[in-house]
Amino acid sequence: VLSVVMAILFGVVMPKFKILQKLIDRVNLISREILTGIPVIRAFSAEKFEEKRFDKANQDLTKTNLFVNRAMSCMMPLMMLIMNGISVLIVYSGAHGIDAGKLQVGDMMAFIQYAMQIIIAFLMISAIAIFLPRANVSANRINEILDTKSSIKEPEHPQTPEKQGKLVFDHVSFSYGHAKEKVLDDINFTAHQGDTIALIGSTGSGKSTLVNLIPRFYDVTEGSILMDDVDIRNIDLKTLRDRIGFVPQKSVLFSGTIASNLRFGKKDALESELWDAIDMAQAEDFVSEKEHGMDSHIAQGGSNVSGGQKQRLAIARAIVKHPEFLVFDDSFSALDFATDARLRKALKEKASDVTTIIVAQRISTIMHADQILVLDHGKVVGQGTHEQLMKTCDVYQQIAQSQLSQEELAYE
Repeated sequence: VLSVVMAILFGVVMPKFKILQKLIDRVNLISREILTGIPVIRAFSAEKFEEKRFDKANQDLTKTNLFVNRAMSCMMPLMMLIMNGISVLIVYSGAHGIDAGKLQVGDMMAFIQYAMQIIIAFLMISAIAIFLPRANVSANRINEILDTKSSIKEPEHPQTPEKQGKLVFDHVSFSYGHAKEKVLDDINFTAHQGDTIALIGSTGSGKSTLVNLIPRFYDVTEGSILMDDVDIRNIDLKTLRDRIGFVPQKSVLFSGTIASNLRFGKKDALESELWDAIDMAQAEDFVSEKEHGMDSHIAQGGSNVSGGQKQRLAIARAIVKHPEFLVFDDSFSALDFATDARLRKALKEKASDVTTIIVAQRISTIMHADQILVLDHGKVVGQGTHEQLMKTCDVYQQIAQSQLSQEELAYE
């Protein structure tokens, strides 16, 4: 009887626990969005709307919580009812045996004691079982993450190529997951040591996806990427990524100090190396002005520095590694034109042997690159220098005309 009661309760409550976990996620999500988006909410006078959105999520959570707790709170009274009912049943049945002279009072009391010990054990199980459904749901969610296998596999027989600074995209195509539509289609180019390869195109044309393939954040769907004449899928991941200085589109800094952030890719970097990288990244002015210099505190996410400062520190962090390849994924967007120009000049002078891949939206950032690739819907629609593309590529001409004046275009 106890097992049947527990099975029924679990059958009713378990699905609700799964729903409950999702509702808690929803409340947390809305709370986080409201807290981080307070300025936007105020600017659009959307306080009432957000209050209603939070209230609905909270009400749904409250109703489900009440149902679950009411159902589980019924378990203990039911168990006690069954336990006391069995005691009454034993006494009732035992009384007939005593009257008939077949049973002693002491035997009946001993039987009651044994029965109560068994039932109390069941009660203890039921008390623990109250927590099991939620624990089960939480454990399943954690195991989903722990059991997820990485799609990026280490090579069985890794190769270590000699450093040549050469990067080749050989008929590279890529699509996410099992999507039929290709994000990148038949990309071909070769970068030699010291070359600057620039990528430009409209939003969603596949620029960031292309550079994310170089450190193997994803694997190509078709074709191959060769680093120093070796397919990157045959290079050990640590070896591969140690050769690349990667600056992502969204600059990320970690809590600590400026120095600890710069040493993220090279733990044993000397202070002179850090200052050289800071100087190249045009960050020396604001770092030296800080009271503690490189030992100045960086808050979580770099919230105590501006967007431009954060971007320059992220660039300096990549330079500190002394990488064979530098990859900038639209990493100059928060810089003014003068700082952008000085930074590119410093890179050209002091890192002339480094192969550089730049993703940018501004023509001025890439116009002096050795080779420019113009992407449109995942395909290369133009390839060459700035002067060549101004004569042959319509898409590049449109981008240039939208950003540069007629005088600048005529001068160039």
